[in-house]
Amino acid sequence: MTVGAWLSRRTLRPPEALDARVRRALGGRLALDASETHRVCEAAAEEVLSSLLGARETGRESALDLLAVDALVTYAFEHAAAGGDLDAMAVGAMQRIAAIGAHHAAAGDGA
Repeated sequence: MTVGAWLSRRTLRPPEALDARVRRALGGRLALDASETHRVCEAAAEEVLSSLLGARETGRESALDLLAVDALVTYAFEHAAAGGDLDAMAVGAMQRIAAIGAHHAAAGDGA
């Protein structure tokens, strides 16, 4: 099974626009083995968040992108909870996401 197939098999389907934005953020990673889902969802969330903060785009115009970040992080945790070390994953994710905010705040381009 691939990451894309894992997303498609979820019972609770997001709205079409959100699903499309999540899949665009994942890009070619959708074809990776589903065992990578938590890693690639988290990485995609971090990339989108960093891009938004770097461009200072965190207002209403970026709502779909911000929802995609939230969805990607949720999927990462959902997947990790199903069979991994959720505690270690959570600590690492929080540290990386906080570092993105700190980086952009220090650079004066977001947060």
